[in-house]
Amino acid sequence: MLLQTVRPWWSLIRCRGLPVPTIRQYHGDRVAAVGTQPDTQSHEYMENYERMKSLVDELKERSEKIKLGGGERARNLHISRGKLLPRERIDRLLDPGSPFLEFSQFAAYELYGKEEVPAGGIISGIGRVSGVECVIVANDATVKGGTYYPVTVKKHLRAQEIAHQNHLPCIYLVDSGGANLPRQAEVFPDREHFGRIFFNQARLSSDGIAQIAVVMGSCTAGGAYVPAMADESIIVRKQGTIFLGGPPLVKAATGETVSAEDLGGADLHCRKSGVTDHYALDDSHALHLARKAVRNLNYTKNIQVTSEPPEAPLYSADELSVSV
Repeated sequence: MLLQTVRPWWSLIRCRGLPVPTIRQYHGDRVAAVGTQPDTQSHEYMENYERMKSLVDELKERSEKIKLGGGERARNLHISRGKLLPRERIDRLLDPGSPFLEFSQFAAYELYGKEEVPAGGIISGIGRVSGVECVIVANDATVKGGTYYPVTVKKHLRAQEIAHQNHLPCIYLVDSGGANLPRQAEVFPDREHFGRIFFNQARLSSDGIAQIAVVMGSCTAGGAYVPAMADESIIVRKQGTIFLGGPPLVKAATGETVSAEDLGGADLHCRKSGVTDHYALDDSHALHLARKAVRNLNYTKNIQVTSEPPEAPLYSADELSVSV
């Protein structure tokens, strides 16, 4: 499983300050015993190489399509509201030039028939924020309004599990309409269901693992608990909203007409209810505040890992494609 807490033997050597043997030092004169030299000019080799290359190209093409999120119309509507796209938000949150290790990019791929839910409607992974490795969970509002499908819940829970195992702070970039209503019967019925997200938040926080929520759009129904239960919450003015039931539900239940901003906007929650801690002017300001919140955690790593310069492989990496 990804990112288990059991460390490999060479990390134990490194932690004790001992030199880590290279592949050549480890095998010495027995390097030739590691595999055999393929005939790179043979017909079988070339056939396997081309077939694997075509599969890898297809995989990359599908991956790039998933990264786009929802359709062009949904993306344009999202941008017209003054919002950054979810992957742009993650890029701005991370330290410049640092990598992002994404989880489960192909979640929900062809799972719901003709209904496309790229990446399960949520982007999760590990990235470095203010020098600290954090688990980031970002709703993609261009995919069905960021609502939670059954697999979206599983993906969110898995991210929290990895954060717990590795003691990594969590940053939630919230822009979600809550549970996907046509599939809500599948979202709630088992132990690993929607409500467990909030149970996990409470456990992580009690174990000293920071929970930071950035409300950058709708935060409706069950999703409203994410910022409410976070250790620190940030909300974007005239963009982020937090409420269990939106204006249409209020109108239907009480006959009162109220705007989303008056019902659960930044001014209400920062000045009156106290649900949120920080008032952001826009997405960029909110992400700046999130980086500042992580920096103020004074988080220290338990171990220092030293980087070693890479060594050229014994054989060409291109040959791996033929071996699979």
